[in-house]
Amino acid sequence: MTGAPENVLAVRRREGSGRPVLFIHGFASRARLDWPDAEWVGPLAGLGRPSVLVDLPAHGGSPALGALPTSAVIALVAAAAGEREIDVVGYSLGARLAWALASSPSVAVRRVVLGGLSPREPFTAIDLPAARAALAGGPWPADPLTGMILRMATLPGNRSAELLDLVEGLAREPFDPRADVPSQPTLLIGGEGDPLAAGMDALAAGLPDVTVARVPGDHLSALHRPEFRAAVLAFLGE
Repeated sequence: MTGAPENVLAVRRREGSGRPVLFIHGFASRARLDWPDAEWVGPLAGLGRPSVLVDLPAHGGSPALGALPTSAVIALVAAAAGEREIDVVGYSLGARLAWALASSPSVAVRRVVLGGLSPREPFTAIDLPAARAALAGGPWPADPLTGMILRMATLPGNRSAELLDLVEGLAREPFDPRADVPSQPTLLIGGEGDPLAAGMDALAAGLPDVTVARVPGDHLSALHRPEFRAAVLAFLGE
């Protein structure tokens, strides 16, 4: 599948009067897990900011749409964002998508937060036949990266086979930090113990207007640290 229908993703909106904040979650997660109300409703209300929380294809309440390439996924997210100027906060896969969304002519982005972003594309290195064979009852993949992605895809509540289809599509248009470079003010933020975010300084070198922040935690825990929220909210409030 090379194209994508519009306005098909599951979207939840929190009310407010200011500029909306679009939140994009990570791989094998969903909006309510990465951006829970208990952590974000109060602080965003303090800024008077509405928010838009989207579930990516094959995640949460959104349908599976096959092996969508990256550009088609970004088009879907842009459609979900609406026509107002927005700020964007993405984490992990969501940050990879937010990077390109910032340059999309379909949406006006003022500021960009990229959390837990690696300068390398992991999905092109996945052994998809081995991962799919394991889902069908075969041996666990010998490749550590493939095993890690498969372990995430098979967490309770996930649609494992559909997530692997999405991985196949995203790998067709891999992340390239030399392309679609955000021109907006950008916050690069990651956990001090997160190996995926270890290349933030290399990413920052290619950005024209960037702030780099490190907070306690690894790839999973840094997102839910109060220091992460404080840095994001301070950046969005500037």
